[in-house]
Amino acid sequence: MSKATSEPVNVRILDREYTVGCEPDERDDLLAAAKLLDAKMREIRGGNRMAALDRVAVLAALNLAHELQSARSEGSKRDREMSRTVDAMQRRLDDLFEPPAA
Repeated sequence: MSKATSEPVNVRILDREYTVGCEPDERDDLLAAAKLLDAKMREIRGGNRMAALDRVAVLAALNLAHELQSARSEGSKRDREMSRTVDAMQRRLDDLFEPPAA
């Protein structure tokens, strides 16, 4: 089995083109991420075409990082709830199959 090699992929963000290297099997994910970033930066820039690109980029990164952190937090909360539910079900099953006391 050979190791995949990085290939150049062109993405457009705020009407600027960037070439990024990525593994062939990650190309679709990279293009989707670029599309998401472009949309977020356009949303932040709004109608202000003169907004500084670095400021728009930092605000977009902060927004996306906040969304990621919130999703991770929600995922952790769901994992804890699922674990409690599974533990409770296991205890109920144990009680059902516990041999009667003599």
